[in-house]
Amino acid sequence: MHHATDLITIFNGLFAEKENTQLARGDGEPIYLPATEGDSACHQVVFAHGFFASALHEIAHWCIAGKQRRELVDYGYWYEPDGRCVEKQHEFALVEARPQAVEWVLHQACGHRFNISLDNLSLDPQAFAPFKDAVLEQITNLKLHGLPPRAAILQEALADFYEQPANWCQYPFDVSQL
Repeated sequence: MHHATDLITIFNGLFAEKENTQLARGDGEPIYLPATEGDSACHQVVFAHGFFASALHEIAHWCIAGKQRRELVDYGYWYEPDGRCVEKQHEFALVEARPQAVEWVLHQACGHRFNISLDNLSLDPQAFAPFKDAVLEQITNLKLHGLPPRAAILQEALADFYEQPANWCQYPFDVSQL
C-alpha cells in the first residue's frame, strides 16, 4: 500500500536538515515555498490533497531545481491552469518532460504506477504522443547521464523502503507505461 505519509517521513528524514526542505501535504494546489515565504523556517514542497502521485510529481520538480530556483516561489515558473492554448501547452510540455522522467523513476522506486500528465483535460488524447516521446527521451538521457543528486538519494531510499531494485536502470520500461 502506498501512503503519502510514508513519502513525507522518508523525504523529511533525508532533506529536512540537509537541505532545509520539508515535504508537506496541502489542501489546495501544489506549490513550492522557499523559507522566505510563508510561516515556515524551512523550504516547503507542498503537494495536493494528500495524493501520493502529486507528492512524487512535486518532489521531481524539487530534485531538478537548482539552488537559485529553489529560492523562488514555484521555482520562478509560471503556471497556467487547465484549458491553456496550444502555444502555452507547448511551453508547458517543454518544461515538464524532464520532471516527469524523474517522476517516472520515483514511481518505479515505489512500485507505483506512473501516469503521464499534460495537466490539460481539454486536450485531444493524440496530443500525448509527442509528449510521451519527449519523456521517453528524457528517461533515456537519465539512464546515460544519471539522476540529479537529490533524486538519486531519494530513489535509493524509496527503493529500499518499497523493496524495489536499487539500480533504477534495471526498472522495466515500456512506452505503454507512459
